[in-house]
Amino acid sequence: MSRDLLLVALALFTWGMGESAFFYFQPLYLEQLGATPIGIGAILGGVGVAMTVVHIPAGYLADRVGRRTLMRAAWLIGLISALVMAFAKSLPVFTAGIFLYGVTSFVVSPMNSYITTARGKWSVGRAITLISAAYNAGAVIGPLIGGTIGNRFGLHKIYQFAACVFLLSNAIIFFIRRQPIEKQDQSTSKNGLLNRSFLRYLPLLFLAIFAMYISQPLTPNFLQNENGLSLGEIGTLGAIGSLGNVILSLLLGSLKSQMGFLLGQLSTGLFALFLWRGAGFPWFAAGYFLLGGYRAARGLAIAQVRALVRPSNMGLAYGIAETVGGTAIILAPLLAGFLYEYNPMWMYQAAIALVIVSVVMYIRFSEVR
Repeated sequence: MSRDLLLVALALFTWGMGESAFFYFQPLYLEQLGATPIGIGAILGGVGVAMTVVHIPAGYLADRVGRRTLMRAAWLIGLISALVMAFAKSLPVFTAGIFLYGVTSFVVSPMNSYITTARGKWSVGRAITLISAAYNAGAVIGPLIGGTIGNRFGLHKIYQFAACVFLLSNAIIFFIRRQPIEKQDQSTSKNGLLNRSFLRYLPLLFLAIFAMYISQPLTPNFLQNENGLSLGEIGTLGAIGSLGNVILSLLLGSLKSQMGFLLGQLSTGLFALFLWRGAGFPWFAAGYFLLGGYRAARGLAIAQVRALVRPSNMGLAYGIAETVGGTAIILAPLLAGFLYEYNPMWMYQAAIALVIVSVVMYIRFSEVR
């Protein structure tokens, strides 16, 4: 592993610790501040909008002004947003902090471009999933700390802890080196930005992310309200999920991107099945471990974009792909909120059905590409 990849991995390890300390409890804190299930879905969907609109501009800028600049900016904005959430006293202010934090998702395209360029002899899929595993290794610890802090001092204290960890992560990321900017090539021919394979891939990416994500946003509420789990137990499940992220990212990342992507989708479908039909903590724990396939599948989905476009368009192509995935994340919580309002089990049933459809369609795409 190169020096710069190691620094990115360390920065993401600490960031994963801080983010995961509050991520699994976010819907519960929104509920404490007065949000209804539909309201929570709307807020998370709105955050998805903020996350989505930034990817294409960020990818474009990464190709032209440099990846490191955008990565540093994202880390700083993340720290500021954590401070806003930590000291918010009302739902509107806290929601503003969530939205600001969502904006930091613009880092994904520049960072994936940075990782792709710094990967050395590794495949794109292996490099992206290995760095993702570093984030998730930190995320194994975060939920346990967050659950403990939430139980003893209240959920708002979790965000103060996260801000401190984000400060350390900022200190690390500022030591990565600048990368040269690729000469621009605006060709739309084969492997150009608008080639047929890339355009046909985008709807499949949308469906896969939507199918894998719809069962996730309101699962903490399902576990607490429908099954009586405590914050500590939910935090433990989050840690198990992060451990699954690490292990499945490493395992699936060692496979060809296409196979790893398919297995990641199936693993996430099993998460929905175990939450729907499982009875008790062991089933939920198994489901959360298998949810690790979601992050691995997202990384491998993006890794496949690299083979469909030219290097000079890599950042913009990653940005477009992330925008498509972000659009799915906008819509999935909204549908999940309505499904949960009528019957919490419906969101898991919908997830399983959509994963099956997504897998079948991706297999057909792979055969004719």
